[in-house]
Amino acid sequence: MIKLYPLVVTILLFFLGCTKKDDMKYNVGQEWKYKTRQGEENSTLKILKIEEYPTIGKVVHISLSGLKMKNPQHPTGIADKISHLPITEEALDKSIISIKNDTRQMPDSTEMDGYSYWKKEFDKGNAGVFSISVSEIVNSIEKSIVSGDYTK
Repeated sequence: MIKLYPLVVTILLFFLGCTKKDDMKYNVGQEWKYKTRQGEENSTLKILKIEEYPTIGKVVHISLSGLKMKNPQHPTGIADKISHLPITEEALDKSIISIKNDTRQMPDSTEMDGYSYWKKEFDKGNAGVFSISVSEIVNSIEKSIVSGDYTK
């Protein structure tokens, strides 16, 4: 019986040290209310994917819907969604208000197209991760689109 003790202790430590998926704050498929820009209070944020990078930490990939973002290239002049944004967990923490829908429905392939493009460019060193609030990201993207200056 004494020989089993180290094995039992090791197994218990392993299971106690593991984080259960349900204990994580963010989960793929969740929809959140967040601190929006004025006039976009019905906008929601959806979790598409969560990754861990050694130099950045946790990166949460999100999409936004219900926006009223000026876009002269859009047929109506207003874009109502952004299909993919990579954001640090810390920046997301400062942006969210409350959970809206916790069904955790997996994103479909069209929702992941933006992620796939970003991942290729990120691996080449040509893309990054946002570390500002979601509303600041939307403002920045809108200003770039309206001005035609995509370098900012």
